[in-house]
Amino acid sequence: MVTIDATCSLESFRKFVILSTCNSFIPESYMDDYEVFPERETSPGLIYVEAADKVTLKKIRDMTFVNAKEVLGIIYSSKSGNTNLKWRQVRRNTGKVVGDASTNTLVNLTESGVITQEWVQNYLRKKAEEKKQVKTDEISN
Repeated sequence: MVTIDATCSLESFRKFVILSTCNSFIPESYMDDYEVFPERETSPGLIYVEAADKVTLKKIRDMTFVNAKEVLGIIYSSKSGNTNLKWRQVRRNTGKVVGDASTNTLVNLTESGVITQEWVQNYLRKKAEEKKQVKTDEISN
């Protein structure tokens, strides 16, 4: 598991959710509309959009597509239960993503622009240094 704590745009997180869940069947008009978000009621796999104004558009498979204005937050959990992320509005369309992600989820987070490749490299470097420190501590004890 990778702990995520990053700032990103609402559009980047929307792209991440779509990429992770419904990229193969979302209608093109929904994909191009930055106010359309997928939601899913089942748990694990819950996706919930908290917004000042939200209207249900269409249900396709297990996804309900909503038109949301003034999004305050998004809760995302993967069907496997290995990823649980929350996006919270900080200012207008910028927010903070916090939670735990599987290593597979890192690819979609990077591809959608939620985190950068540099972020992943820094994380991996930090983990390698922590492992090295643990080994050094074990040897010196």
